[in-house]
Amino acid sequence: MKFFSPQRVNALIPKVAPLVAELLVKRRELAIKLLESETLGTSVGPAASRLAGPRHVLPTPRFGERKAEIVRLIHRIETFGCVVKDIDLGLLDFPATRGGSPIWLCWKAGEETIAYWHGSDEGFADRRPLDTL
Repeated sequence: MKFFSPQRVNALIPKVAPLVAELLVKRRELAIKLLESETLGTSVGPAASRLAGPRHVLPTPRFGERKAEIVRLIHRIETFGCVVKDIDLGLLDFPATRGGSPIWLCWKAGEETIAYWHGSDEGFADRRPLDTL
Protein backbone atom coordinates (compact mmCIF):
# COMPACT_ATOMS: atom_id res chain seq x y z
CA MET A 1 0.00 0.00 0.00
CA LYS A 2 1.31 3.40 -0.92
CA PHE A 3 0.99 6.29 1.48
CA PHE A 4 0.03 9.80 0.48
CA SER A 5 1.15 13.24 1.56
CA PRO A 6 -1.31 16.13 1.42
CA GLN A 7 0.68 17.55 -1.52
CA ARG A 8 0.35 14.28 -3.44
CA VAL A 9 -3.41 14.14 -2.80
CA ASN A 10 -3.79 17.75 -3.95
CA ALA A 11 -1.99 16.85 -7.18
CA LEU A 12 -4.49 13.99 -7.72
CA ILE A 13 -7.67 15.94 -6.98
CA PRO A 14 -7.93 17.39 -10.52
CA LYS A 15 -7.78 13.82 -11.85
CA VAL A 16 -10.21 12.15 -9.42
CA ALA A 17 -12.71 15.01 -8.99
CA PRO A 18 -14.27 14.60 -12.48
CA LEU A 19 -14.56 10.83 -11.92
CA VAL A 20 -16.22 11.40 -8.54
CA ALA A 21 -18.60 13.92 -10.15
CA GLU A 22 -19.52 11.31 -12.76
CA LEU A 23 -19.99 8.73 -9.99
CA LEU A 24 -22.39 11.07 -8.18
CA VAL A 25 -24.41 11.57 -11.37
CA LYS A 26 -24.58 7.82 -12.08
CA ARG A 27 -25.59 7.10 -8.47
CA ARG A 28 -28.31 9.75 -8.62
CA GLU A 29 -29.62 8.37 -11.93
CA LEU A 30 -29.76 4.86 -10.48
CA ALA A 31 -31.60 6.09 -7.39
CA ILE A 32 -34.17 7.88 -9.57
CA LYS A 33 -34.70 4.79 -11.73
CA LEU A 34 -35.11 2.61 -8.64
CA LEU A 35 -37.69 5.02 -7.19
CA GLU A 36 -39.54 5.14 -10.50
CA SER A 37 -39.62 1.35 -10.66
CA GLU A 38 -40.99 1.18 -7.10
CA THR A 39 -43.68 3.69 -8.05
CA LEU A 40 -44.66 1.58 -11.07
CA GLY A 41 -44.79 -1.52 -8.91
CA THR A 42 -47.05 0.03 -6.29
CA SER A 43 -49.36 1.79 -8.74
CA VAL A 44 -51.09 -1.49 -9.55
CA GLY A 45 -52.84 -1.58 -6.18
CA PRO A 46 -52.39 -2.93 -2.67
CA ALA A 47 -49.95 -5.78 -2.23
CA ALA A 48 -52.69 -8.29 -1.40
CA SER A 49 -54.63 -7.56 -4.59
CA ARG A 50 -51.46 -7.94 -6.63
CA LEU A 51 -50.82 -11.33 -5.10
CA ALA A 52 -54.36 -12.52 -5.76
CA GLY A 53 -54.70 -10.95 -9.21
CA PRO A 54 -52.82 -11.36 -12.47
CA ARG A 55 -49.08 -10.76 -12.56
CA HIS A 56 -47.88 -7.27 -13.32
CA VAL A 57 -47.73 -6.85 -17.10
CA LEU A 58 -44.61 -4.65 -17.18
CA PRO A 59 -41.27 -6.45 -17.06
CA THR A 60 -39.16 -5.88 -13.98
CA PRO A 61 -36.64 -3.15 -14.75
CA ARG A 62 -33.06 -4.32 -14.84
CA PHE A 63 -30.39 -2.00 -13.56
CA GLY A 64 -27.38 -4.26 -13.97
CA GLU A 65 -25.67 -2.05 -16.53
CA ARG A 66 -26.15 1.08 -14.41
CA LYS A 67 -24.75 -0.74 -11.38
CA ALA A 68 -21.84 -2.03 -13.47
CA GLU A 69 -21.04 1.55 -14.58
CA ILE A 70 -20.90 2.63 -10.94
CA VAL A 71 -18.63 -0.30 -10.03
CA ARG A 72 -16.33 0.50 -12.98
CA LEU A 73 -16.07 4.12 -11.87
CA ILE A 74 -15.26 3.08 -8.30
CA HIS A 75 -12.52 0.76 -9.55
CA ARG A 76 -11.16 3.48 -11.83
CA ILE A 77 -11.03 5.97 -8.94
CA GLU A 78 -9.40 3.44 -6.64
CA THR A 79 -6.60 2.76 -9.17
CA PHE A 80 -5.13 6.06 -7.95
CA GLY A 81 -4.56 4.43 -4.55
CA CYS A 82 -7.48 5.91 -2.62
CA VAL A 83 -10.60 4.23 -1.23
CA VAL A 84 -14.13 5.28 -2.14
CA LYS A 85 -15.84 5.50 1.26
CA ASP A 86 -19.26 6.94 0.39
CA ILE A 87 -20.71 7.21 -3.11
CA ASP A 88 -23.56 9.46 -1.98
CA LEU A 89 -21.19 12.08 -0.56
CA GLY A 90 -18.36 11.54 -3.03
CA LEU A 91 -16.07 10.72 -0.13
CA LEU A 92 -12.53 9.43 -0.68
CA ASP A 93 -9.88 8.40 1.83
CA PHE A 94 -6.16 8.31 1.03
CA PRO A 95 -3.87 6.20 3.23
CA ALA A 96 -1.19 8.15 5.08
CA THR A 97 0.82 7.94 8.29
CA ARG A 98 1.12 10.13 11.34
CA GLY A 99 4.00 9.40 13.66
CA GLY A 100 4.29 5.93 12.13
CA SER A 101 0.61 5.13 12.71
CA PRO A 102 -1.83 4.69 9.82
CA ILE A 103 -4.36 7.46 9.20
CA TRP A 104 -6.61 8.56 6.33
CA LEU A 105 -6.46 11.84 4.47
CA CYS A 106 -10.12 12.57 3.82
CA TRP A 107 -11.50 14.38 0.75
CA LYS A 108 -15.12 15.06 -0.16
CA ALA A 109 -16.47 16.08 -3.57
CA GLY A 110 -16.59 19.84 -3.85
CA GLU A 111 -13.57 20.46 -1.64
CA GLU A 112 -10.80 22.21 -3.57
CA THR A 113 -7.92 20.64 -1.64
CA ILE A 114 -7.32 18.00 0.96
CA ALA A 115 -8.10 19.68 4.26
CA TYR A 116 -9.01 16.87 6.70
CA TRP A 117 -7.75 13.63 8.16
CA HIS A 118 -8.98 10.99 10.60
CA GLY A 119 -7.58 7.92 12.34
CA SER A 120 -7.66 4.56 10.62
CA ASP A 121 -10.34 3.38 13.06
CA GLU A 122 -12.42 6.54 12.67
CA GLY A 123 -14.72 7.90 9.97
CA PHE A 124 -16.06 11.03 8.32
CA ALA A 125 -17.67 12.33 11.53
CA ASP A 126 -14.24 12.30 13.20
CA ARG A 127 -12.47 14.40 10.56
CA ARG A 128 -10.00 16.92 11.87
CA PRO A 129 -8.35 19.80 10.01
CA LEU A 130 -4.97 19.03 8.46
CA ASP A 131 -3.30 21.72 10.54
CA THR A 132 -3.81 19.43 13.56
CA LEU A 133 -1.77 16.75 11.79
